[in-house]
Amino acid sequence: MSEFIAEFLGTMLLILLGNGVVANVVLNKTKGNNSGWIVITMGWGLAVFTGVAVAGPVSGAHINPAVTIGLAVAGMFAWSKVGLFIAAQMLGAAMGAFLVWLMYRDHFNSTEDGGAKLACFSTGPAIRNLGSNAISEVIGAFVLMFVIFYLAGPSFEGAGVEGAKIGLGTLGALPVALLVVAIGLSLGGTTGYAINPARDLGPRIMHAILPMDNKGTSDWGYSLIPIVAPIAGAVIAAALFMFL
Repeated sequence: MSEFIAEFLGTMLLILLGNGVVANVVLNKTKGNNSGWIVITMGWGLAVFTGVAVAGPVSGAHINPAVTIGLAVAGMFAWSKVGLFIAAQMLGAAMGAFLVWLMYRDHFNSTEDGGAKLACFSTGPAIRNLGSNAISEVIGAFVLMFVIFYLAGPSFEGAGVEGAKIGLGTLGALPVALLVVAIGLSLGGTTGYAINPARDLGPRIMHAILPMDNKGTSDWGYSLIPIVAPIAGAVIAAALFMFL
């Protein structure tokens, strides 16, 4: 398995299971309908566990452009590979979203609420205030990236930038899953904690092109927040880590 395929598959599984749990909770006539925020946050944590377990041994399982850029800023990942990893993550996220649609297509068509359908693909704010929404995403991604640096620290001592596979996979899957659960439970209530540009943009594109009854808008007016803010949070975390 190449690093590109590992990032593609890891991100695909992340989105299939992560957005899948949202679909199970919010769409009409599912077995898990209206089971709540705890189910969603646990589902996303276990989705991270699955993606990291698959991609970790090969690529380090970044499965998140913000993580890839944060590691590169800190000098722990080769800039020459950043574009390749982000492309794999974006394509994997789009494929994962397509599989969620395929799995739940009857339930999408049985749900009249366009906002609920969009929530099965991408994030949105509970209270729309773009400045506050951006701050929420910066803080969430900062916590993700900053804790990753300290959990992964012993793994990159003395490793060459080009040869080292440094990322979520170096931690073991469980600590990262628990970290994402913690972020979701504590910080996710404002924006749905995208903390991952690929997790939001790839599925949002799929929402825009896939056929669904009463689909509603893809809310492109909000789409820059979950792209730019998580990257900013990861860069701030990298800068603080290097300073400390």
